Amino acid sequence: MINSLRGFRDILPPESDLFARIEAAAREVFGLYGYQELRIPTLEKKELFVKSTGDTTDIVEKEMYAFTDGGGREIANRPEGTPGVVRAYIENNLGQTGRNGKYFYIGNMFRAERPQAGRYREFEQIGAEHIGNPSPFADAETITMLVRLLEKVGAGGCTVVLNSLGCGECRKAYREVLLAFLRARAEKLCEPCRGRIERNPLRALDCKIDGPALAETAPKLTLCPACAEHFAKTQELLKISSVSCEVNPSLVRGLDYYTRTVFEVRSSALGSQDAVCGGGRYDDLVKSMGGPAAPAIGWALGVDRMAMLLKDKPAADNGPKAFVIAASKEAGNKSFELITALRAAGLSADFSNFELSLKSQMRSADKSGAAFALLIGEDELKAGAVALKPLKEKGDQFTVPAAEAPAKLKELLKL
Repeated sequence: MINSLRGFRDILPPESDLFARIEAAAREVFGLYGYQELRIPTLEKKELFVKSTGDTTDIVEKEMYAFTDGGGREIANRPEGTPGVVRAYIENNLGQTGRNGKYFYIGNMFRAERPQAGRYREFEQIGAEHIGNPSPFADAETITMLVRLLEKVGAGGCTVVLNSLGCGECRKAYREVLLAFLRARAEKLCEPCRGRIERNPLRALDCKIDGPALAETAPKLTLCPACAEHFAKTQELLKISSVSCEVNPSLVRGLDYYTRTVFEVRSSALGSQDAVCGGGRYDDLVKSMGGPAAPAIGWALGVDRMAMLLKDKPAADNGPKAFVIAASKEAGNKSFELITALRAAGLSADFSNFELSLKSQMRSADKSGAAFALLIGEDELKAGAVALKPLKEKGDQFTVPAAEAPAKLKELLKL
């Protein structure tokens, strides 16, 4: 017996149906907002993530699945989607198409972090990136789209938490103030933070160990007039969209490329690790990776964690509408012909094994979740008919001509 690796898992029905439901809802919402799908590679050059995500981040320092391939290249399984989207944007000159730079992706990511509730070493993310628009209207639209997606899948009770990290000019002065604050407390910091504070003091505020306590006492960033205006306008526009937000000056996203607006959506139902999704603006990333000056904003949603929120919601009925049964050995061919006709008419239909006993086939029909069993026995075979037996509701079995069975079933199901 060979078991799956720790932190990796099989996603089985009915949870796999829930994943598909979330994905379908996302595609529908993205379509309303003019987003197009990008399918980015699972493997990229390691330097892509080091350069974009930041060499002081947990992802790069200890969570990334990186290796040297047979050709001596430093490769990494993607730990997040944004760097791959930005690389594709630059490499394929997507900024020259004249279209809105709105892209989404749906795919698996990989991080060697400690497995815990809703967090796995292979996990699915749905992400959105809006590249080329610097205005607060883009910020508000992006966050509103995320909230609409959560509403569509039924993830109520979530809180949008908002902050601004300012621009490079804002952070230049803040860095010195924060650095002095952290140096005075260096002996009390965890080892990773002590090693990071000189290179990237802002990362200490996002530390899983020291971050919560530091955030309460650390000096707060003062926004420059342009950044303050941008943040205020974003909040104003979110109110117009009926999106309520909680401003938290201590919110710091754990990736180096964020500028100005950052946000998270949290749910108390997930416990202490309560973030369902999050994102922010990254105005300098595209240019820093060799592309044009293209301000951008985006977010990523963890589908595994979203599925945890929705696991107690009523599941979609994905069972077959009809279950076909051959009630005699001679009825196999006609039963197969019937199931083909049902599917051609757009009705989901299933069967077990026409060579099994009637009792065994009926047992499978009951377990299938089908609304009706359609039986063909000796009498029906002679008459060119089909017997319809309700399985979910009380009712008598009745017979219809075989050619009329698909239409009759649609009528009964109100399809």
